[in-house]
Amino acid sequence: MDIKERIRRTPREEEAPAEASPRGRKGGAAMLLLRWSLPAAALVVCAVLLLMLAGGSAARRGHLLDADPSGRDDLRLVRPRDEDGTSGSPEVVKDKLLGGLLAPGFDEQSCLSRYQSVLYRRISPHFPSTYLLERLREQEALQKKCGPRTELYMKAVEQLKSGQDIKVMDCNYLVWTAYSGLGNRILTIASAFLYAILTNRVLLVDGDKGTADLFCEPFPETSWLLPSDFPIKQFKNFSVVSPESYGNKLKSKVVHRSPAFVYLHLAHDYSDYDKLFFCEDNQQYLQTIPWLILKSDNYFVPSLFLIPAYQEELMRLFPQRDAVFHHLGRYLFHPSNAVWGMITRYYDSYLARADEKLGIQIRVFDTETGPFQHVLDQVLACTFKEHLLPEVNTQEPIVSPRKAKSKAVLVTSLNSGYYEEFRNMYWEHPTANGETISFHQPSHEEHQDSDKKMHNRKAWAEIYLLSLSDVMVTSAWSTFGYVAQGLSGLKPWLLFKPENRTAPDPPCRQVLSMEPCFHAPPFYDCKAKRGTDTGKLVPHVTHCEDMSWGLKLVDQS
Repeated sequence: MDIKERIRRTPREEEAPAEASPRGRKGGAAMLLLRWSLPAAALVVCAVLLLMLAGGSAARRGHLLDADPSGRDDLRLVRPRDEDGTSGSPEVVKDKLLGGLLAPGFDEQSCLSRYQSVLYRRISPHFPSTYLLERLREQEALQKKCGPRTELYMKAVEQLKSGQDIKVMDCNYLVWTAYSGLGNRILTIASAFLYAILTNRVLLVDGDKGTADLFCEPFPETSWLLPSDFPIKQFKNFSVVSPESYGNKLKSKVVHRSPAFVYLHLAHDYSDYDKLFFCEDNQQYLQTIPWLILKSDNYFVPSLFLIPAYQEELMRLFPQRDAVFHHLGRYLFHPSNAVWGMITRYYDSYLARADEKLGIQIRVFDTETGPFQHVLDQVLACTFKEHLLPEVNTQEPIVSPRKAKSKAVLVTSLNSGYYEEFRNMYWEHPTANGETISFHQPSHEEHQDSDKKMHNRKAWAEIYLLSLSDVMVTSAWSTFGYVAQGLSGLKPWLLFKPENRTAPDPPCRQVLSMEPCFHAPPFYDCKAKRGTDTGKLVPHVTHCEDMSWGLKLVDQS
């Protein structure tokens, strides 16, 4: 997207007042207050002074006053005066619909995070295309028309129960099965949602593993949750060996029939026959199946970009190739009120007052729990080399200047050992540049347990908190980190996977794009019917930095 298009797509640009910029003139607050009557102005001044005394994070980020009287879908925030008596940014107007990505009209109390998240995030520099917004509104209409308990849904279920061969109906469905850890589940829901858009299907998600407890409903006036009385009771137990799978139907040469449903096994252990899902002629056949049931633990979006039938549509949806998950993730995944409370309480208590927030995500794929010295050495080597953290002065007891820059470091890890080492280092020694560094770790669960409600809540809260960082360091192969970087819109510094318990050199590098990596892509040329390197077919699909055989989207423009 060129600069003219970016400027044109800026939300409500023509309506925003001159002083609305976060970096507006210092006198802007006075001009704003003069619009009101004297009593109202006095009340606001009192409220601002109270906020300053409270020292709360709402005073630093800006305090929500009330809905914009003009009827626009903006959140208006007023900042207090700085310590020297001058005004900071007097008024910040943030678009709670994220440039049209989100639909208006939801009950805000049922999902506080949907419209409040803009108060915690920087405005994204990545604009959704007009065409993506149009297709999202169309998908919402389809979800409402054909969603659970509607007449069309009940009719489709009755036909499914009959078990007879049926043709494509008015409403066709993609059922997502809950599988694997939380990061994988988020990435596969996003992949399934994009496939549903491409194939004009209603997306229904399995509520197992706490889906309803973690996320708000993304579609207005309907539910995306698969009803508990779904007639295919055994679908959660489908696997690579199930006769219902498309790969096994191809292998058995029974695809000439038109069954009521087909199971798509796209998990890491899928067979060569299952991988033929990504061939165009097989996509044409699947269009004739009214119900598709999907199980995956992969972000398979990059391979959708290699299917000729979908390429033109995908280019229109995502002219910026490396922002697919950034847009779909912010559209779909809004923390439930229970999780949002955990996020905001922690952010307000420990992170909000810092001048800069650094997120460090440490995921170790080892049978032992750690902490490991080589991992600690690697993280320090990366953060020092890339000037993300200041080095410590072990020779002199330097006292940081009173107005030194403050940096809050959020550490996410199953183990508390790394956090404790970092914290002790910066407690026992001053920083070389005088910065004030604080370290914070919300939880340390020791082991991943994706079947426990509170474990999943903590994981989702920490992913989201990590995504609120200004700078981020993530671990190779980790879907937890992929989700955080995608939601944030940042290109993190990636810690390479250690080998033989030795810190790699170099310790890290900045990734080419914020897109997640597809860990188990097919290497098959559907036209030539032979193996090929699918990371070299088009410029915008290449191999991942952390997994040489994986695929990821990059933006060449």
